[in-house]
Amino acid sequence: MSAESTPEPVIPEPGGTGPRERGKGRRRKEHGSHRKALLAVAWTAAGVVVLGGAGAGYLYFELNGNIRSVDIDQALGNDRPSKIDNGSENILVLGSDTRSGANRKIGGGTDDGSARSDTAMIVHVYEGHRRASVVSVPRDTLIDRPACTDTKGTTHPAAHGVMFNEAYSTGGAACAVKTVESLTGIRMDHYLEVDFAGFQQLIDELGGVPVTTTKSIDDPQSHLNLQAGSHTLNGQQALGLVRTRHGVGDGSDLGRIQLQQAFVRALMDQVKHLGVLTSPRKLYDLADTATKTVTTDSELGSVNSLVGFADGLKGISAKHTTMITMPVRYDPADPNRVLIEKSNAQLVWDALKNDRPIPKSATEGTATGEAKGVVNAP
Repeated sequence: MSAESTPEPVIPEPGGTGPRERGKGRRRKEHGSHRKALLAVAWTAAGVVVLGGAGAGYLYFELNGNIRSVDIDQALGNDRPSKIDNGSENILVLGSDTRSGANRKIGGGTDDGSARSDTAMIVHVYEGHRRASVVSVPRDTLIDRPACTDTKGTTHPAAHGVMFNEAYSTGGAACAVKTVESLTGIRMDHYLEVDFAGFQQLIDELGGVPVTTTKSIDDPQSHLNLQAGSHTLNGQQALGLVRTRHGVGDGSDLGRIQLQQAFVRALMDQVKHLGVLTSPRKLYDLADTATKTVTTDSELGSVNSLVGFADGLKGISAKHTTMITMPVRYDPADPNRVLIEKSNAQLVWDALKNDRPIPKSATEGTATGEAKGVVNAP
């Protein structure tokens, strides 16, 4: 991404008290203050950490059973960066391209039931929960992956010069977290993952997302064909947009990241304008899809925990949120791979460790992908 740090829109501030469970055979009356929490969960499922919430109603007790969770702490043990007790939080958010289950119907990616981290974001929430920085990690970054133990107890040896997303395909969530902590020296407090099929369905249930393309995009590999102009993307088109890399910019993963960040802005704006949901059926469908889509660390493995997590971030505003791409350069030996600009990246990690804004100098002169401005919110 370019050197500038682009403020990102944030879902409006949630309010009111926590969720309520339904009584046997009855639905509780809707309360506007509760509607905000559930769309926060939906936003989590959309692949980006919850930075607030808008719209929600009552919560069904059985939604807790939809959420998958993994015990990262148990898998990784004590060989991790120290937790910094300064009021900040760090969250690793992944979008996975598994082809198992319902995702087999989606083209591209792997088709053998394995999975890779197609999208990766490190979200840092500053002390006081009024500001946040988001660092996208290119999946094609060549790294040295540390040895790691997955949640099933299997240990995987270290590997040299492998792509970043290989960590997830090798050892799942635990190895992905271990790798990010090794690269950054920062402990991840939470983990959130979303799968493709749920993301696609969620966008459809939100009624689509309006975007404007400044150039035509045609990428058969991601099944996306958009003419320049204004569009309301359905789930399939939205998924194609966040996955495309061959139809925009220089065809690199960096260009895709720029499109993903642009879509994040558009999606946040769409959720913001949904306002209060008046249909209990639509509300439940949205909640059901969201909770089936997301995988979390064990601490966030319930609706109550997710809603509480979102409510704690309600003070963050759009002008106090920054998104960048981890500083990288193209690999001279392979233009389809990138290498970490270590000195620039260290400026990012040092800033987050010390709970400070990321300096603009951290991304100056780094690779961009040349896809900025191709997609914008209307």
